[in-house]
Amino acid sequence: MKSRTILILLASLLMGSLALGENEFKEGGKEVGQGFKKMGQATGKGAKKAGKATGKAFKKGGKATGKAFKEAGEKTGEAVKGK
Repeated sequence: MKSRTILILLASLLMGSLALGENEFKEGGKEVGQGFKKMGQATGKGAKKAGKATGKAFKKGGKATGKAFKEAGEKTGEAVKGK
């Protein structure tokens, strides 16, 4: 009878330690997932900033080009009208 009690006690301790190990594994997995999430967010923010800077540069260049075409058109119009 004592040997059965000891076996049951050892089995319950073993099961408890396995569950504890599984929980630690899950926690480790969560931490890795959080790390990937933060890394992805940082990458996304960097891409967003780079995209904004590129967009502003194109917008500025487009305005300069538009202004140049407008001035050229005005000069051409004046030359055609004879002003």
